[in-house]
Amino acid sequence: MKSNNLVFLMTLFFAIGCKAQKESVWDNYVTASKNGTEAILPNFSYAGYKYSEEAIPNVDYPVFNVANFGAVSNDNKSDKDALNKAIKAASKKGKGIIYFPDGKYMINTGNDTESIIKIKSSHIVFRGESEENTILFFDKDLSPANPEQLWTVPAAVKVSVDKKPEVLANVVKNSRRETHSVVVDNVDKIKEGDWVILEVVNNDKSLIKYDVQPLKVEPKWTTIINDGVQVNERHKVSKITGNIITFVSPIHYDVNAEHGWKIKSYPHLNHVGFENITFEGNWTKEFVHHRSAQDDGGWKILSMSNVVDSWIKDCTFKNVNVPMSFSGAAASTALNITITGKIGHSSLHAGGGCTGVLLAKINDLAGMHHAVGVAGGSTTATVIWRSKYPAHTSFESHASQPRSTLFDNVEGGFFAGRGGGAIKNLPNHGRYLVLWNFKEIDAAETNFRFIAKDSWYWRIVPPIIVGFHGSGTTFKEDEVQILESLGTPIKPESLFEEQLKLRLGYLPKWILKEKK
Repeated sequence: MKSNNLVFLMTLFFAIGCKAQKESVWDNYVTASKNGTEAILPNFSYAGYKYSEEAIPNVDYPVFNVANFGAVSNDNKSDKDALNKAIKAASKKGKGIIYFPDGKYMINTGNDTESIIKIKSSHIVFRGESEENTILFFDKDLSPANPEQLWTVPAAVKVSVDKKPEVLANVVKNSRRETHSVVVDNVDKIKEGDWVILEVVNNDKSLIKYDVQPLKVEPKWTTIINDGVQVNERHKVSKITGNIITFVSPIHYDVNAEHGWKIKSYPHLNHVGFENITFEGNWTKEFVHHRSAQDDGGWKILSMSNVVDSWIKDCTFKNVNVPMSFSGAAASTALNITITGKIGHSSLHAGGGCTGVLLAKINDLAGMHHAVGVAGGSTTATVIWRSKYPAHTSFESHASQPRSTLFDNVEGGFFAGRGGGAIKNLPNHGRYLVLWNFKEIDAAETNFRFIAKDSWYWRIVPPIIVGFHGSGTTFKEDEVQILESLGTPIKPESLFEEQLKLRLGYLPKWILKEKK
């Protein structure tokens, strides 16, 4: 399909909108699933650890007790060196549980260097004896890598891999969104079971128009104008037939071969986890946005980059600026996370090119300036499921081309201005932002806008809103792709659960347990 045809079809799609919908958006999805046609809704059911088909495991790796490496809890002395020794030993073994008996462990004290704790091996799990009583205390904040850029403070604990992606093949035929296969020029360097990146970077004007319409590209959106549309979905290869690569999970963007789509390698770690720990910072001030590096990220605790089938679960973050983030991750989960203490910069988010990350049951009691959501880097198919935050904040959508994001049974404030992102990186969110049974708890607004007229920082491609309820907010309907059941929750209660059930034929036991 040529670029102009793509633009025409997308224009027609938005022109039709919800007015021509004779069936509900869910019925449309079910019918499309049965008939193999293109649904309006993305398929979000592949988000999470092992595509949410099974529970996060209780691994029985060899145990590396930090006490055996010199850590002494509750003595107010640094345990950072002992922790690094335990990580080194577990990495050398090939897998391991870094175990913390109950107590308070000091990290980043005044006697420590500003070096961060690094995990560069798969099958490494941090496990506390109990979430309430196992405390990693980060006493001193870290400095920004660039003092002129407040946001460059590193995470105190970083999971990452150093190897860079390499081009493996070029896509030679078009593929429709929500299908599973692409055709490439050769498969010599690709095999079944590999994880790869499906990528395009192209500033063709017709592609940009297709990507953001019905929004109009503004001159100050220099990233998309100069660098172009950027998509980098991470996928696991399930089958190779000739030069056809079939992925386990669906692609979420129409692939037009003339735009130069490529298959790249995806260096990553797997089965890295954090469990039953309270991560406590020493942030005690009243938060002011962009006042200082401390405000924006002084106590940035955990970053999980380029991981698959990895997790953080049953953890608490207290008095921090940024609790944790996924970056370039795929099929990974944050589950049962609590944020308490002073308000900081942001809650949990997926960014940096993540695909299929599940942020589940995030309870932000502090009410971070940016609530749970998505950052940039062409993040795709993020699911925020059954999560809560207070009325004084709103969801994050931090520009730099996030797409296909589901807020599913989320409860919290809902207002403009907390999306985040620089003007050069707008819009805040691309196609297929879905709000499903969102419960608003702040004051109602009339004709809420996704395309602000009085500010530059709020631009969202018209979203799909289903079952939005709570305060009584209404929407400016020409800025919404589909608006269904406004003011009343809808069935199915959870889009993520019902799509997963439709795909598998049942709901996994872990879902049934967690939704109670």
